[in-house]
Amino acid sequence: MINPIDAFLGLFSLDIGIDLGTANTLVYVKGKGIILFEPSVVAIRKGSNRVLAVGNRAKEMLGRTPGNIMAIRPLRDGVIADFDITEQLLRSFITKAHNRRAWVHPRIVVAVPSGITEVEKRAVVDSAERAGASEVYLVEEPMAAAIGAGLQIGEPAGNMVVDIGGGTTEVAVISLSGVVLSQTVRLGGDEMNEAIVGHLKRKYNLFIGERTAEEIKIRIGSAFPLEEELEMEAKGRDLVSGLPKTVTVSSEEVREALADCVNTVVETVRDTLENTPPELASDLVDRGVYLTGGGALLRGLDKLLASSTDIEVHVTEDPLTTVVMGAGKILDELSVLREVLI
Repeated sequence: MINPIDAFLGLFSLDIGIDLGTANTLVYVKGKGIILFEPSVVAIRKGSNRVLAVGNRAKEMLGRTPGNIMAIRPLRDGVIADFDITEQLLRSFITKAHNRRAWVHPRIVVAVPSGITEVEKRAVVDSAERAGASEVYLVEEPMAAAIGAGLQIGEPAGNMVVDIGGGTTEVAVISLSGVVLSQTVRLGGDEMNEAIVGHLKRKYNLFIGERTAEEIKIRIGSAFPLEEELEMEAKGRDLVSGLPKTVTVSSEEVREALADCVNTVVETVRDTLENTPPELASDLVDRGVYLTGGGALLRGLDKLLASSTDIEVHVTEDPLTTVVMGAGKILDELSVLREVLI
């Protein structure tokens, strides 16, 4: 039965699902779908902390700002590192989602890492409430991903989700609308970018920015040997001469640079499988493992995981939006799915 208060509030606000990620924030508005997909970046003026830009405009400023402007990412490793700036980020996105109608106070479902502490949960709830939410619900990211992927989470059967975000990788086994077993490692797309930056420093004395490293990862990065290896030009600053410099980078060397990060993900999955109760483990043999998050787009990662675990690995239809779609489905069926909330 639908809670009368929920029904009443739903008439006057467009409820929101948020995937508050280290790299990107996605916003789902009930009845409209995903209406916002922007980087979790805020540009502020030093000293006054006045916000100059949020999202796409702020990301364009990363590494390119004058001394009095800082482009910062207020979330690190999947959790809030800067409380005040995160509140500004949320406020801006909530206002954008409602066409800048500041009087709207929606109910919000926020997807958070499964390893989040009580203090970190409180910080997320406080930030969302201060940004204008009337009610805040939290859901673990692997659970939201499973719902977004269309898995039957309410059945007495095992489902495994591997969610690789910007700051964290989460592996969870889900059954009967609950997380039976989960592991979180503070490693994701950001660590992969840093590995590429470090490799080019060591091999070429070339210093590149975070955006360039991410472009290299997306264009030629891989976890498994490619049928046809790729290469691209990387531009940066020579650490010896201090002058601009361009080098050609191959997919083989990028794969080598990413090896430690990728192996950590594989070992986390294997370790979770080894600790999964036998009945649920047998379900996973039949159902496979579902890979989601931005890291799922790394070429060949599904092949590497499948060969390392002898279990079929499926990449969700749109890995970048799976979590926020799950948060949206929870909003659509709040009375039915309330039990999955933290």
